[in-house]
Amino acid sequence: MDEGNKLQFPSLPAAKEEQLDWAYPMRREMQLSMLEKQGITHIVCVRQDIEANFIKPNFPHKFRYLVLDIADNPVENIIRYFPMTKEFIDGCLETGGKVLVHGNAGISRSAALVIAYLMETFGVKYRDAFSHVQERRFCINPNVGFVHQLQEYEAIYLAKLTIKMMSPIQLGRSFSIQAGMPGSRKRTLEEDEDFGSQQYREDGGPDLLRAEREK
Repeated sequence: MDEGNKLQFPSLPAAKEEQLDWAYPMRREMQLSMLEKQGITHIVCVRQDIEANFIKPNFPHKFRYLVLDIADNPVENIIRYFPMTKEFIDGCLETGGKVLVHGNAGISRSAALVIAYLMETFGVKYRDAFSHVQERRFCINPNVGFVHQLQEYEAIYLAKLTIKMMSPIQLGRSFSIQAGMPGSRKRTLEEDEDFGSQQYREDGGPDLLRAEREK
């Protein structure tokens, strides 16, 4: 790839006092009046099946929701949810909205999703994205399985973005070279974006998206 096709990313946003204040209130304080006061328009709701009774879209006609069924388990394949979360957040920000990403404790699953978003959007490494989020919410602690997947994701999203920027001739040359190279099999983008196992449906309102884990 020539110099003109190098990947370029925006800088991470600087912290603002109102953002710091918003990060620390407990989830119980995030009632309708607080959400509206903060200008929240979109909510990513992260839970697993056994949490569905108390972690759910409470205001489906007020906000646009993305509901993700993700277990806080080191063997959970959370990478598959990174692209759809990024698409949802990007869609919100492009229209001038604000997003709240929350799970049960706001420590592992939601933190991993936000870290992945920062990595891909701003082109930063896992450690830098982690530090950026931790400065705003000190208690974050993605489980060890999520950390490993976040570290893997850097190569995955960079490869995806590089392919998008390459010309057909460059792509042909790249695939020709790779076809003759031996090596161990790595996690592929197709495996991590296996949308065939994802189901989207509207439950409880016109702006509620739901993604279910593969059973």
